[in-house]
Amino acid sequence: VLSVASGATLTLPAASGTGNIYKFFVATTITSNNYIIQVANGNDTMAGVAIVANDSDNSASIFETAAASDTITLDGTTTGGILGGTIEIQDVATNVFSVVARGAATGTEATPFSAAVS
Repeated sequence: VLSVASGATLTLPAASGTGNIYKFFVATTITSNNYIIQVANGNDTMAGVAIVANDSDNSASIFETAAASDTITLDGTTTGGILGGTIEIQDVATNVFSVVARGAATGTEATPFSAAVS
């Protein structure tokens, strides 16, 4: 449960194909810093999508991971991190996590995925 308005960084264990599922729920909208969920090492990546409700017109945006995506950053506005968001991550293979994120964003919505772990 993500419930720290000033943000938090969470590091997943190394991906090895265990099938383990990690579920996150945004219980408190982030107001400063970020909620960051990242892989444990530079070899692990995430594959999947983020489905984000747009605040301006009751539509949604879908963002795909890139080949090197390894980090999810929720900023409380454009990339999510608003009360009610959910993220499900599964360890599906050596060096690979499957991810589906659902939530709301404000402003000009943007991808929460990046390659930040070295």
